[in-house]
Amino acid sequence: MKTRELGRQGPEVSVIGLGAWPIGGGMGVVDAAVAISTVRSAIDAGITLLDTAQAYRTSESTLGRALGDGYRDRCFLATKVSSDYSPTGIRTAMDNSLRALGVDHVDLYQVHSWRADVYPIESTMETMARLQEEGKTRFIGVSNFNAEQMSQAYGVAPFHSSQPRYNMIDRHIEPTDLPFCEQRGIGNLVHSPLAKGLLTGKYRADHVFPDEDERSGFPRFQGKQFAAYMQLGDRLREVAHDVGCTMVQLAIAWCLRQPAVNCVLVGAKSPSQVADYVPAADIELSADELARLDQILAGAPVD
Repeated sequence: MKTRELGRQGPEVSVIGLGAWPIGGGMGVVDAAVAISTVRSAIDAGITLLDTAQAYRTSESTLGRALGDGYRDRCFLATKVSSDYSPTGIRTAMDNSLRALGVDHVDLYQVHSWRADVYPIESTMETMARLQEEGKTRFIGVSNFNAEQMSQAYGVAPFHSSQPRYNMIDRHIEPTDLPFCEQRGIGNLVHSPLAKGLLTGKYRADHVFPDEDERSGFPRFQGKQFAAYMQLGDRLREVAHDVGCTMVQLAIAWCLRQPAVNCVLVGAKSPSQVADYVPAADIELSADELARLDQILAGAPVD
């Protein structure tokens, strides 16, 4: 598995990481044994970065079970505080995460979202820095912050990474956020590269998601809007065929075309899904292929 440096003078991490939201049950129930097998198959395939969060339901405890038998020593483990960003809330969340994961520290601890209207960013970031000084995390980062928000947070406590949403449909970070990170030496581990399934080629317009799947309540996965995304997928599938890869691999490789993207976090609910992701690390899209994709994506639905 290829690696990239996560931020300036940061650790080397695999260019594909495992996003652990699905194994927590947020996109449908996953059998515990299958979830553990999925995590271990990812690490065995060379995926080193595993990302979870306080809010990912049972994800942390499932990861904790999977990381026995020496697997913890083979990965870069990241989690997030997801709700209460007060000093007490952050410390409580960290202790609960360490307990669930069965570890004495994590490699990266992140603030899950921007909530400075409720919790002052100064106290939030100062607490994150204290946890780093105490050795409970090696690095600190933020998630779902834009450039202006990152600038405010960085002014309090310099952090190492940003975790934004990024895929062929959601490109909002390209004009400002990625350049900000490049300027400051902040690494990017991007989430949702498959747009929660819109870019997998797996679904058809008449697909109905079960109630326990979060997508059952998302407008993108309903009616005419979902049908429009499926039509876009049909055109992208043609490019994948010509490149000689799956649509999933195309979506991941497209994200990795960005030098500022250090790791692409891909969720998985089975070892077979992991096996489909891994070859994307070695796909390099040509200028002509990227131009063809840009032409197709110019006609993407607007939410």
